[in-house]
Amino acid sequence: MTAVSSLVDLDDSDALIAADREGSLRSAALAGAQVRAVATAVDESVLARLADLRPRSVVIVTGDGRSSRAASLLVAALGDRLGVPLVRSTGTPPWIGPLDVVVVAGDDAGDPRLAESVDAAARRGAEVVVVAPEEGPLRAVRGARVMWLPPRIAVRDHNALMRYLAAFVAVLGAVAGGSWKTLLPNLSRLADLLDAEAVRNSPSNEMFHNPAKALASGLSGRRVVLTGGSPAAVEVARHGSEVLLRVAGVVVGAGELGDVIAASIRASVVESSRTSQTFDSFFHDEQLDGPPPALPMRVVVVASDDDRAMTERRIAGVPESEMLLADSSEAVFGGERARSEFDNPAPVQDPDRLSVLDTMSVLATRLDTTAAYLLLMGGN
Repeated sequence: MTAVSSLVDLDDSDALIAADREGSLRSAALAGAQVRAVATAVDESVLARLADLRPRSVVIVTGDGRSSRAASLLVAALGDRLGVPLVRSTGTPPWIGPLDVVVVAGDDAGDPRLAESVDAAARRGAEVVVVAPEEGPLRAVRGARVMWLPPRIAVRDHNALMRYLAAFVAVLGAVAGGSWKTLLPNLSRLADLLDAEAVRNSPSNEMFHNPAKALASGLSGRRVVLTGGSPAAVEVARHGSEVLLRVAGVVVGAGELGDVIAASIRASVVESSRTSQTFDSFFHDEQLDGPPPALPMRVVVVASDDDRAMTERRIAGVPESEMLLADSSEAVFGGERARSEFDNPAPVQDPDRLSVLDTMSVLATRLDTTAAYLLLMGGN
């Protein structure tokens, strides 16, 4: 019997499914289910103690991994627009008291830093929400003011970004008051958006209609840098860089847009000079002349519809630059519209209706699926 090759054709759905022995694609597709599980917990009044609390501050204490990135994404997207100070911390600050809400989030229930943070916040009279497995040392730290949002959907650790983000949004929604509550995404609607993205990125869809496959194909074998058109988009770019490295072993840089633009322009000038002096593709013989020069660095810019126009102007002079948008009908690589007359409109295809967090969540999920496809293609 012939084993499945580690290098799989992206348009061969049967081979992709057979090669995905670790369930990478399935885990990436459960982002919507994770959000819906948090919404169900809210409906069950898990956070009832927070209703109309009007706290002095909301402090998010995170462990390593996706909880930390989710907190950074939330602060970047909404931190300066909320009616309550939103603080990200690595532990419970000493000024915490009965007027504050502390959210402790992480994957490792045995992390002593998380257990100490829960204990300290509870002893000081703060309302505490624990977004972590209810086991180990964390389980022993209980109290009347401690509320639990343990994981209900099993996914791989690197695919848990949406669970944490949904939990943080749920806490803010419970304490929200006034007009700023409208800034928060509706969790049920967000779950539907993520489910729609998972359907588009399923192995059965060909690359032309599959944004994650198209992105994986564009990244494969290239030097790539991810960046963003806004602070929230930069956090998604960093998430993508981390997940691509962890899942597929693909080294993809990430940084602020200004730094990436400057580096890309400088690199293109150097590469152009070297290529024009030493390389002629027509006469080049790899056995005599060695390998050809590396392909130019590609810049992929995560963007929402709100900052799309400004971002397009900023990257206009950057060679090999493309935008990653929530609109799946927009070609990720190539810069041309790729809409079929048979495409059916889905909620996520109308970016005008999406909030910043909605858009960033869809794109983060797409990057998770891209990493899974790159793994099945052979990684790096």
